[in-house]
Amino acid sequence: MSESAAALGDSARRAFDLRVRPTEARIDAHALSHNFREARRAAPRSRVMGVVKADGYGHGAAIAAKAFLEAGADWLGVALVEEGLALRNLGITAPILVLGGQYTDYGLLLQHRLTPLVYRPDMLDQLAAAARQRGVAADAHLKLDTGMGRIGALPEELPGLIAHLRGRPEVRITGLCSHFANADLRDPTATRLAMELFVEGRRALLDAGQPLQLSHLANSAATLDLPSSHHDMVRPGLMLYGAVPAPRFAGLADLKPAMSWVTGISHLKHVPAGTPISYGHCWTARRDSVIATLPIGYADGYRRSLTNKAEALLGGRRVKQVGTVCMDMMMIDATDVPGARLGDEVVLLGEQGGERITAQDLADLCDTIPYELFCAIGARVPRVPV
Repeated sequence: MSESAAALGDSARRAFDLRVRPTEARIDAHALSHNFREARRAAPRSRVMGVVKADGYGHGAAIAAKAFLEAGADWLGVALVEEGLALRNLGITAPILVLGGQYTDYGLLLQHRLTPLVYRPDMLDQLAAAARQRGVAADAHLKLDTGMGRIGALPEELPGLIAHLRGRPEVRITGLCSHFANADLRDPTATRLAMELFVEGRRALLDAGQPLQLSHLANSAATLDLPSSHHDMVRPGLMLYGAVPAPRFAGLADLKPAMSWVTGISHLKHVPAGTPISYGHCWTARRDSVIATLPIGYADGYRRSLTNKAEALLGGRRVKQVGTVCMDMMMIDATDVPGARLGDEVVLLGEQGGERITAQDLADLCDTIPYELFCAIGARVPRVPV
């Protein structure tokens, strides 16, 4: 990329830092720190990794990482090398584990002190070669597939991997990890099997003389409700952002929602009964109505499937979203909010006047989970720490 093109691209990114459109996601850093301390309280004998992948579950990785580190995070977890590099570019020096397993340049990982997962012989070979080239030892965490079926060495592959390690002295396995597939479900069968396989894998690595320092398996659900899975470190994600992985976990910790998603009224119109609104005319006013247009749509992550189902908060009252959600705009019925004016703040997620709309509320309406809802909020919505 040419210097001028790079400068143009940087200028375009900076443009979204300007406060022009009233749509923003406000991130309560104090709530993030509080939730981290709740994870620490739930696992008092373990280290705690703050998982900040996917731009901090949509909350802004920089905001989240700083809040978690200030609250005492021992490690940070990301999915991509790029996410780890972005944190390093912010001056963050804490240990970072790259959980995604997609690495093409192991030298880059070593250069920036990003710890990889390994689970195949070719990964050990590439990491060892990069370490030899730099004259250093390379620490890695071995990923064991205990039932997720995604990435990781299968239990029956572990003996061969350990044998392969013996010829790669440049690589030190300092951590063992796995990931629960069903810890949020009520049936514990798969979770118990995963725990047994994990303990067996840990024993095999220790017997092989690997300098294992950290064994970590527990996600948010297990951190909250499965102390026997805590081992040396837990890896909570969703709970750090103030939501629970399933409704049955509500109340197990004092979690505070960290995100408020707000916008403002950009247009108001009085329409007679019988007036259709938005694409497809799938909503029609049944009475003389006041319709407010909001400058936010599915391009910002407000799901089109919320059409005619969701509510928003205006003037401390719950109001209906009406008409098809558009790419850049949507409408609400403001008829029952006397005195609504241009520029009035509308809360799509969060609290106003004693009313609250939660991520679980919106997720239920579009048959998804809070994780997806948070992560879907688009990059053009500024994350504003408050």
